[in-house]
Amino acid sequence: MIRKLPFVAAALFVLGHGAFAAEYKVDTAHTNVGFRVAHLVVAKTTGSFNEFDASFTYDPEDMGSFSLTATIQTASIDTNVQQRDNHLRSSDFLDVANHPTITFASTGLKMGEDGIVVVGDLTIRGVTKEIELPITIVGPVTGPGGAIVVGVEGRTEIDRHDFGVSWNNRLDNGGLIVSAEVRIEIDAEFVQQ
Repeated sequence: MIRKLPFVAAALFVLGHGAFAAEYKVDTAHTNVGFRVAHLVVAKTTGSFNEFDASFTYDPEDMGSFSLTATIQTASIDTNVQQRDNHLRSSDFLDVANHPTITFASTGLKMGEDGIVVVGDLTIRGVTKEIELPITIVGPVTGPGGAIVVGVEGRTEIDRHDFGVSWNNRLDNGGLIVSAEVRIEIDAEFVQQ
């Protein structure tokens, strides 16, 4: 049976399966790093990044030991429309020629209204801002070959203007083509190393 557990409960379950301070690496074949943004106010445009790496370490007996890092290759952005993807890669948006990666590095954990929140530094276009990422742990389960696998679901919103991603055009009615708010949606599998 697969269970959704608060992070601490999931970590203690993993501890009961022989893991102490352990490292977990992302399984890119079973992970989606996605986003959605409002377009013309009336619809959402969705996309994802196809190239990324992430890992975390955690000792259930020492919450302060938690560490999560992630690196996304900005050129791998994919919204299923090549012309739009090329525009998003340009200096109007991600400027991949000068900023080939987006990075995240955790600085700590805290309790939120619905469970654990990962606090950390997100860097886009060379601008670093602290964000909060509420997460849910799914599992753990024993995968093929006996590996311990956990799912991590994370959802948050950022203001792209905070990171210097400010291109826009105004409509005749004064509205904007693209919203400032970007919804980040992460559905990841991590495998204990």
